[in-house]
Amino acid sequence: MTKDLSRRSLLKLGAAVAAGAYITPLAAETLTKPKTLEGRIFKAVKRMNGSPLEAFRALKKMGFHGVESGNPKQAAAYAAARKETGIAIHGKVCGWHWKTRLSSPNESVRARCRELLENDLRAVKTLGGSSVLLVPGKVTGASETHDNVWNRSIEVITPVLPLASRLGVRILIETVWNGFCESPEKHRDYVDAFNSPWVGSYFDIGNMQKFAPAEEWIRTLGSRIVKLDIKDWGAKTRFCRLGEGDVNWDKVREALIEIGFSGWATREGRDKDLEDTSKLIDQLLIGKS
Repeated sequence: MTKDLSRRSLLKLGAAVAAGAYITPLAAETLTKPKTLEGRIFKAVKRMNGSPLEAFRALKKMGFHGVESGNPKQAAAYAAARKETGIAIHGKVCGWHWKTRLSSPNESVRARCRELLENDLRAVKTLGGSSVLLVPGKVTGASETHDNVWNRSIEVITPVLPLASRLGVRILIETVWNGFCESPEKHRDYVDAFNSPWVGSYFDIGNMQKFAPAEEWIRTLGSRIVKLDIKDWGAKTRFCRLGEGDVNWDKVREALIEIGFSGWATREGRDKDLEDTSKLIDQLLIGKS
């Protein structure tokens, strides 16, 4: 790999490696931007009901491609269900990250965070996924300031990056209401501080509408965005059914096409039902008529 590869190319290369593909540096530099999101968005949900095979069959029937949860002890059952249906477990949420925080002033708690993060990376590898979703901490006051969250979380995550690289699993920082990096530029700079293709952004469309239009976030973060959480939010509606909040889906779609996005888009929240969710993602995010 040449030394003058741009960070954008490194991120594309890292994503390809995580997906099990091979791509040359030249190919990474010359990838062209799409004209549409059709065929580039992989629809998923956070949870599933029933046995892996029953759940995967139901999701496939409704037009989904995957889920973002799973028990490593059932890895064989998931693999068999995936073989039959094509539905995948694409990643895992670090469900411990709010109570056991990377930003904790307690050093032993931060050490535990590192252990838990390493465990989740291994679990995702077992499940056949490509990422963990991580909240890097929470601004709570004098003992957990913005600078504390920034510095402590980087200190926890950085030593774990060699493991992420060996496993081919990326650590994706979610944009959430935690008092941290609540502007596109700050979140961009935080991700860049790692200087690693194994750390990226998990952009939640609805969450960040509160702070700036989602399309502004998308354009600022660019290729740092690896996966999307799909939500809608409005000043009057709060979190709501897709299409009923303040998110301008036409502009979101345009921005995603602009940055050449392709990847998983996972619905977090509820619509009328999963069939409704699938149709809304097709219409609003992908732009199918």
